[in-house]
Amino acid sequence: MPELRKDPVLGRWIIISKERGSRPVDFVVEEYATKGGFCPLCPGNENTTPPEVLVYGREPSSLSNTPGWNLRVVPNKYPALVIEGDVDKEGVGIFDRMNGIGAHEVLVESPVHDETFIDLPPERMVQVFWAFRDRILDLGRDPRFKYVMVFKNSGRAAGASLEHSHSQLIALPILPRMIVSELEGSLSYYKYKERCIYCDVIRQELKEDIRVVCQNDDFVTLMPFAPRSPFEMWILPKKHSSSYITLPDSSFHSLTEIFSESMRRLNACIPNVPYNFVLHGAPLRSEALDYFHWHFEIRPKLSTIAGFEWGSGFYINSMPPEDAAQYLKDAIPA
Repeated sequence: MPELRKDPVLGRWIIISKERGSRPVDFVVEEYATKGGFCPLCPGNENTTPPEVLVYGREPSSLSNTPGWNLRVVPNKYPALVIEGDVDKEGVGIFDRMNGIGAHEVLVESPVHDETFIDLPPERMVQVFWAFRDRILDLGRDPRFKYVMVFKNSGRAAGASLEHSHSQLIALPILPRMIVSELEGSLSYYKYKERCIYCDVIRQELKEDIRVVCQNDDFVTLMPFAPRSPFEMWILPKKHSSSYITLPDSSFHSLTEIFSESMRRLNACIPNVPYNFVLHGAPLRSEALDYFHWHFEIRPKLSTIAGFEWGSGFYINSMPPEDAAQYLKDAIPA
């Protein structure tokens, strides 16, 4: 029988439709076929992107905006928001508007065109997580910005418009509705129990060990109790922390280790699966929050949002998270 599950943070209900009982092999992943042709993110084409704002691994003999780098961050050539100008909030009758002020950046994860994020060796994947922190810190100095959304779209079905592996950052003058909802839900739980709900979730999941995918000393990857889509995963620090940018340098290698293992398990289970990941953390310049816990959310693109989902706000998931966790555990022998 199908069951309804409630997200303990957002209060959102999810339908787990066991009758649709899926296995990893039942999910149809569009065959990956490269388009080829010109790539603005490849070495040698640096003059076709805006000037870099951060670079790692540049050879001492190379000049800025030329080949000879391991990781490169550039402003998006076609930004969703622009950095020049003032916010200028105003009312238009009962409506509100403001200028589209922000920052939109592209983080090129590798100089190798066909090297995927999952393919990155640890010493280079860790640079991606360092770059997220460094760009959040830098963009956070702009008083116009309240939040920096870090995300990755991998695969055409997940919204990637370029084949070259990259992730993105968008600085916003307002807090995203999803972050506001998580902050409000977490605070409500904290006022009632005087504990962080994410810390409670981690403790319970580690004790029960039915939705845990993998863990190390610092982090855990688990399937949420009420996932919106099959194989949705969360990566959380075991020690309470509300802001990603406070992560100590010593923990970045642990984060890289668990992220790499989680993605390799997913890829072993469903090869070449398109996916998105998003970093959820405290607002810029926020004090440490006892009630909120930063985390990454990873969502493979294996289901379609159709009329029922749009109209009702319910998500239908054909894969119980307990089954998904077991598939991922079994995908790569311990």
